[in-house]
Amino acid sequence: MMQVLLRLFQRNLVVNPSVQLRAVVLLTAILAYGTSGFLYFELPANPDLTWTDALWYSLVTLTTVGYGDFFPKTPGGRFLVGVPLMVIGIGLLGFILSVVATALITSKTKELKGMSSVTFSGHLVLINFPGLPKLLRLLDELANDPRIGRNTAIVLVDKDLEELPTELGARHVRYVRGDPTRDETLQRAGIHSAQHAIVLTRNANDSASDAINVSIALAIESRARQVNTVVECIDPGTRELLAKAGCDRVVCSAHFDALYVSQELLNPGTQDIVADLLSNGQGQQFYLTPLQGATAGKCFRDVATQAAAAGHVAIGLRRNNTNQLNVGADYPVQADDMAISIGEHRVGSFAL
Repeated sequence: MMQVLLRLFQRNLVVNPSVQLRAVVLLTAILAYGTSGFLYFELPANPDLTWTDALWYSLVTLTTVGYGDFFPKTPGGRFLVGVPLMVIGIGLLGFILSVVATALITSKTKELKGMSSVTFSGHLVLINFPGLPKLLRLLDELANDPRIGRNTAIVLVDKDLEELPTELGARHVRYVRGDPTRDETLQRAGIHSAQHAIVLTRNANDSASDAINVSIALAIESRARQVNTVVECIDPGTRELLAKAGCDRVVCSAHFDALYVSQELLNPGTQDIVADLLSNGQGQQFYLTPLQGATAGKCFRDVATQAAAAGHVAIGLRRNNTNQLNVGADYPVQADDMAISIGEHRVGSFAL
């Protein structure tokens, strides 16, 4: 074990040190030379000088600032210490600045190219890049709801996107490039500490997209089952597979397209109403609100009263993953029911 460590030390620190390490060693050596040399030549004529004074002189000379509060008066201090510090300082300063600039540019490039990892917690992971317009609309909707808001960190994962678009970078979206079915990619995206994950359909015209999303869902659920996952699919037949994979919610775009078309034919203007009720940026929205307090002896009338007090209109109950809409005022409330209501803002709960 010790031999392995020695070989690593020799290879990384002695034979082939990094550029950053070389810069640090060179800067330390120059400062040590200037500090000790300044004291050696100037201390006999000025006994009040300290190591701090000498180090300060070396720093201001090396950086070509030259305040003039300390300066050499002896020939040795001027020509053997001052001149080398001034000459070397110009080149060393440029070298160090280039190393710092290169490190910053490299870090930013890796971030834009999706080569870096994230260390967020409680963030949202968006998987697959379906196109900029759709993704921007999704981000707008999420930002308008306080459960996500504008302060939740968002990480985009895609295997083919060359570079993060400028529009997404302006919204502080982080990018991780890689295959989302692989654990290594999900780990770089911090899926283990994420709160939500949305798996989007990369290509609505490609039937193979559903199979890819099933694989992604399995990868997420096997690694971070606690993450709230919503997966988009094209074929309604894929819903059952995604449910078996452990997804919390499945959205079938083709299913909604058919509903929109039929209702727009039978009830013109329906799509505008639904758009208002689903959008967080305009009109009023549908909300599922938990009920607090004892439900024994309570009925829908009590739910409607509490909803009205909060500025909502109660239209039904959500029970066992089914919707009970337009129920009567005396309809009994059960434990774990959620109120279905329409309102302008989200309410934490309705107290019965």
